[in-house]
Amino acid sequence: MINLLVLKETLESEKRVALVPDEIKKYSDIGFKVTIEKDAGIKSDFLNEDYKKQNANISQNIKESIKESDIIIKVQKPEPSIIKEIKAGTILIGLLSPKKNSSENTLYNKKKISAFALENIPRITRAQDKDVLSSQSNLAGYKAVLDAAYEYSKSFPMMMTAAGTIMPAKVLVLGTGVAGLQAIATAKRLGAVVSAYDVRLAAKEEVESLGAKFIVFDEEVLKKSQTEGGYAKEMSAGYKKKQEKALEESIPENNIIICTALIPNKPAPRLISKKIIEKMKPGSVIVDLAVETGGNAELSEVDKIVKHKGVKIIAYSNYPSRIPGDSSTLFSRNVFNFIKILIDNENKKIKINLEDEIIVKTLISHQGKLMNL
Repeated sequence: MINLLVLKETLESEKRVALVPDEIKKYSDIGFKVTIEKDAGIKSDFLNEDYKKQNANISQNIKESIKESDIIIKVQKPEPSIIKEIKAGTILIGLLSPKKNSSENTLYNKKKISAFALENIPRITRAQDKDVLSSQSNLAGYKAVLDAAYEYSKSFPMMMTAAGTIMPAKVLVLGTGVAGLQAIATAKRLGAVVSAYDVRLAAKEEVESLGAKFIVFDEEVLKKSQTEGGYAKEMSAGYKKKQEKALEESIPENNIIICTALIPNKPAPRLISKKIIEKMKPGSVIVDLAVETGGNAELSEVDKIVKHKGVKIIAYSNYPSRIPGDSSTLFSRNVFNFIKILIDNENKKIKINLEDEIIVKTLISHQGKLMNL
């Protein structure tokens, strides 16, 4: 029997839970005993009774449960006081922010914890059902458009009435990864006229397949702007100047701007300057999904709505947590698919295969050794 513990999230901004009740049977079927910290799912509307109905145990003494656990899962990294309670050899899985938190990494190493950072899952076909960043970004893109629609003082679709016609909102999506594509699809469903911009020319076909217009202003450069892993490269200073000029012309023509542009392990590219914001129409809305890594818009402030000369800039951090029920469900499925590759099904025991690319790239601490930092 493998003991799995689900820890409660302690950050005020984190409403997700790492395991939802409907996923528990999957663990039981492969030899797991599941324990949930009391009230771990409350913020996502999953009650203790929901977990009990699926034969999970509700921990009343979390320190004892931690010591008895073989695998611990959590959305965000645990606090140092919790890490110190974890016994050597335990597997810890979650969004551990390994590049930002050297003190926690040192603790994992000192305690000989096998810590897996899910944000490091590689972009390969076999890893798609384990890719928490993609599943969470999908929901973030959706919620961003809903927030924009709520803050926008006009309607999204065209409306024809006896009193006259209301023209549709114009939405521009900057960055067309998973979040950007979902933002496009959501804005189209709401009836907006949608266009999109990305430094990767490969994104053009995906954008157009959703019925949006793809903005191109230097096709030759865009052909070379994507990494082998499918991410955007950081562009040259010359290209950035061209980009700023083009965006300075196109952004003020739109009513809603959804910013999703990111560069792995680097600050988010600055795409919207204060100068551009001041050219936008009063009542326009910017939603900056990149605020946690610096933001795509100059005036973005973490977890605030800033209003500047009639333009609202929405910059909530942890967007998936704004839709916690479904984001928890998808996170939970991703984690189960990840845990399956750590299990020897024949013997129903844990087996960490250091020749597996997914395992190797997500491990940040194992048997007293730090890696992937």
